[in-house]
Amino acid sequence: MARAAVRALSGWRPARVVQVRRESATARTLVLEVPDWPGHLAGQHLDVRLSAPDGYRAVRSYSLASAAAPPGPARVEIGVQELDDGEVSPFLVREVRAGDVLEVTGPLGGWFVWRPQDPGPVQLVGGGSGVVPLVSVVRTHAAAGSPVPVRLLLSARSPELAMHVPELRRRALRQPGFAFDVVWTRRAPEGEARPVGRLDAARLAAATVPAEQGPTCYVCGPTPFVEAVAELLLAAGHPAARIRTERFGAAG
Repeated sequence: MARAAVRALSGWRPARVVQVRRESATARTLVLEVPDWPGHLAGQHLDVRLSAPDGYRAVRSYSLASAAAPPGPARVEIGVQELDDGEVSPFLVREVRAGDVLEVTGPLGGWFVWRPQDPGPVQLVGGGSGVVPLVSVVRTHAAAGSPVPVRLLLSARSPELAMHVPELRRRALRQPGFAFDVVWTRRAPEGEARPVGRLDAARLAAATVPAEQGPTCYVCGPTPFVEAVAELLLAAGHPAARIRTERFGAAG
């Protein structure tokens, strides 16, 4: 997931690609081995820097999908959604292979983070590739054995473009305290009883923690989606101080 980058203070370090996984028709997960990783929290991201032979460099930010990790040697996962007019994402999705070495810096971001000791409940809402940092929250919740209730609502155009859905459905069946739902906006999978359509007040109310239960809400996705969901949450009675947002644009 690419978005406007926040610069890190830790410097650039090599990260070896150890696995490339297909997440959807247009997205990949890159598993990176970083010998001296500073550690990260659920919800953070890192920067990837690509350098051309002529000296030109391009930097993009990608969310971490892996569970929170302490400092030291680590394998971390990032989600990359290919953009039609992208400069970096097509290379990462189509060309990168296991054994390649990328330059990374991070972790980045301190507001859109979740720690297992934070009070609950937690409501996660993701649009498209905005689900990636929310997957990190879900995985961290499981790794910590947290008793905090966590719900995740994903808005996705169609099954072939949705990321992490099989894993999240498995976790909803097995992971205590975790619930998952999907709103299909363009095309639903076969057998889906609910009609397709944009996430509106009724759909949001049916699949999220009510405001009176005091959840902390994390909303991530394209800017229009994040703004619309934040407005719906406010209208439903969620206080602004308990709504955390992370948005991304067309940089890729």
